[in-house]
Amino acid sequence: DPCQGPARQGEGRITLLNVKRAIGFTLPSAGMTPAPSVKIKSSRENGGVLDKMKPRESIARAAEWLNTLRGRVPLGRRGERAAEKHLRRNGYRIVARNFRAAGAEIDLVAMDGDTLVFVEVKTRQSRAAGAPEEAVDERKQTRMRRAAEAFARRYRADDVEMRFDIVAVDASGKRLEIELLRNAF
Repeated sequence: DPCQGPARQGEGRITLLNVKRAIGFTLPSAGMTPAPSVKIKSSRENGGVLDKMKPRESIARAAEWLNTLRGRVPLGRRGERAAEKHLRRNGYRIVARNFRAAGAEIDLVAMDGDTLVFVEVKTRQSRAAGAPEEAVDERKQTRMRRAAEAFARRYRADDVEMRFDIVAVDASGKRLEIELLRNAF
């Protein structure tokens, strides 16, 4: 099998390197280049936009694109990380992140003393859609309860006291404002 690498890369695993080898790429010491049988058109043949730009313009454009990605993609992740730090400062011990079961996801599972806490993190950039904690409606609560039951069964934590907290993260200002709602539902 051309996609199967040596045992040290993981027997039977498909890796990007092995896939590239399978489609005809070779590995010289300077980096990956296509084998002679693979023809890749350059942007010059296509009259590409990058060829019409000066190098500084293309670098500035790439940097701008990366900054827009950073601003858009990680808002929820940023909120979860900030919530995790906030919980740790308040004595919680994080047990799991992004636990998925029963068609739901629990952002953080933590221990607060002897209590197992299932935490939903809601991050908002503005209050136009309402407060972050208002987004945890009855439907979301039901899903979280099912996922919490699955967590308790999987890790044999049925006899442990449990509760549900919400961490509301407001990212409308320059600093994140974090509010912890214990025993929210």
